[in-house]
Formats: sequence, structure tokens, C-alpha cells
Amino acid sequence: MQQGLSIRKLEKSYTPGKPVLRGITLDIGAREVVAIIGPSGTGKSTLIRCINRLVQPSSGEIWFQGQDLTKLSRRELRSARRQIGMVFQEYNLVERLSVMENVLSGRLGYMSAWQAWLRRYPQEDIDLAFTLLEQVGLAGFEHQRADSLSGGQRQRVGIARAVMQHPKLLLADEPTSSLDPKTSIEIMQTLVGMGERLQIPIVINMHNVALAQKFATRVVGMAGGQIVYDASPTGLDEAMLKSIYGGQEWL
Repeated sequence: MQQGLSIRKLEKSYTPGKPVLRGITLDIGAREVVAIIGPSGTGKSTLIRCINRLVQPSSGEIWFQGQDLTKLSRRELRSARRQIGMVFQEYNLVERLSVMENVLSGRLGYMSAWQAWLRRYPQEDIDLAFTLLEQVGLAGFEHQRADSLSGGQRQRVGIARAVMQHPKLLLADEPTSSLDPKTSIEIMQTLVGMGERLQIPIVINMHNVALAQKFATRVVGMAGGQIVYDASPTGLDEAMLKSIYGGQEWL
């Protein structure tokens, strides 16, 4: 199986002697949709953020596109991040800018500082942004300010912005946690649909087990900073969920 992402013995401690991630080893296939589930504080968000080095790992390797991301210089990392789209829990939009400007900002990593300051985007980027807004269900919203949108609409902008990067990998950090159930399903459909269209892997950190079972091709369950389950969503029976969540309520 062609690998999209390979993680080896990944460790992260924010405080010495108190590891948040304990030797995570994981291979993500080229077109998988992987949901990472587990209780709060078990390291799910840290794992996602180590992959694109928003968090610096303490040790281990993260191989992507032939490079160990943990070893890259600042310049090399800037280039590598172009290929890793990120969808955030709190959207991370520039509220005062329009929907179109937020989507186009996904191209800033490809532009010089001067071009970025002037916000001079090629016509092909503008055309792609219009196409993506239509695909995420926001055709006609391009001139609205981001702060006028609902939560679901903001997350759609976030997905379009991530795809503007022409990514080879999509990461999503709890993309539905602030949304109602109906909107959550729509956002997951949009996210997974984009991955299928681009034929790239998606790694999603999420709390909603039912959504993970519905949309993921594979589920990774974490507890205590370690992987305790890595298989098909169909194997997530009550006993396994109790082992992941420690007997807590999970639905």
C-alpha cells in the first residue's frame, strides 16, 4: 500500500517527565480517512499539530513526501506546509476579510512577501477559489465578511482555504465540535468529499464516535497518549469503547 504519512515512535512532553504522546507509530495510506478518537487530554490534538509542526515533537519521526518533517529547517518547513491543509476547530479565519479573501489566503505560502502584502493573486487562483466555494456550498458568498457567517459556513470557508493549497494531506482538528448535529454531518460530507476528489488522505481528530463510524475508513483510538485501537470502524463495540474512554460516557 502506498503510504501518505508514516509516523515513527513519536513522543511529546510539554513538561519534562510527563509525556502527552508515548511512542506513537502510525502509517496512513494514500487515500484513507482516519478518525482519531479518545478522551480529552489523551493527545489527539497534539498528534495532529505535531504532524504539521504547529507543535514541535520531543522525539520521533514523521515521514511525508519523502521528508522527515521533524528535521526540517524553517524554510523547508514553510515549503512542506504548502502540501498539508489544516482545518481548525475554531475556523481561524480573518474575521474582517471577505469569504473570497479568506479562501485565497490558502495560496499565501506560494507567494513572495511582496505579492502577499499586495494580495495580488493570479487569475487561475481566483477561478479556483470560485470553484471551491461552489463545491462547499457557498456560491454567492464571496463578498460577505467572514464575521457575518454561521459556524457551519465558516468551517466551509476553512475547508475551501485548506484545499486552495493543493494539499497532499488534509488534517482536521475537531472540525465539528462547535456545530449542531445536522451541520456536523454536512461538514463531514464536505471534508470527505474533498479528500475523495483530490485522492489524498485525511486525518481527523474528533470526539463524536458516531460521526467517526459513519465517515472514516479507519479509526485510531487513543488513551493515555498511546494507540489502543487501530482498525475498521465496525470493530468499535461497547467493550472497545470502554477500553478507549475508560468506562466514561462517550455518546
